[in-house]
Amino acid sequence: MKKLKKIIELIFFSPIVLVTIACAVSPSADSPESELPQIAPNSSRKLKVETVATNLEVVWSIVFTPDGRMFFTERLGRVRVFENGKLRVAPLATIPDVELSGETGLMGMTLHPQFVENHFLYLAYAYQDNGNKQVKVVRYRETGDTLTDAKMIIEKIPAARFHAGTRLRFGPDGKLYITTGDALNQSQAQDLKSIGGKTLRLNDDGTIPADNPFVNQKNARSEIWTYG
Repeated sequence: MKKLKKIIELIFFSPIVLVTIACAVSPSADSPESELPQIAPNSSRKLKVETVATNLEVVWSIVFTPDGRMFFTERLGRVRVFENGKLRVAPLATIPDVELSGETGLMGMTLHPQFVENHFLYLAYAYQDNGNKQVKVVRYRETGDTLTDAKMIIEKIPAARFHAGTRLRFGPDGKLYITTGDALNQSQAQDLKSIGGKTLRLNDDGTIPADNPFVNQKNARSEIWTYG
């Protein structure tokens, strides 16, 4: 399970059938070829793939708690828990206002850096806003058997049936980074008045860091960290 955690953290990959990988080689992209591990033909060193959960519906994001549990999202709105070697039957939570179509639904998830103390968990998901698809990020408190204390972090992120985003991750600076889709409007990614097609940077409570690059800049959203 520890190897699975490391691999997922490195590649941000969320398969529909969850697997553990017993052996993997991940050399640095800039390592000279002569320094890469050499595996002889017909070597007995192989990958072992083990199925740990099945009958899931579009797993999108996976995180690991310090106590060894694995949380993951199913795109139709469920947060699931894998613990003690098996999938918990009941979801940790089912988010009621998730809008599911095309590539939208319940998407990104991350844990607060001080999860052990505060049990904060962040979810990004699509929803309907007066007939328009949007994405919001909400912070919850995990209690062991459910999610409570919902707090809006950011909302009205542009979305569409496709290109809706959204990944979440805390950086080493303790800030929350959010990647957003261009909602099928490529020019939006270049528009600093829109938070679509960007990387956003927020404090853990949703406020805007004072050192963001576009803070106080006219005709630019202060949440933006990068655009393109």
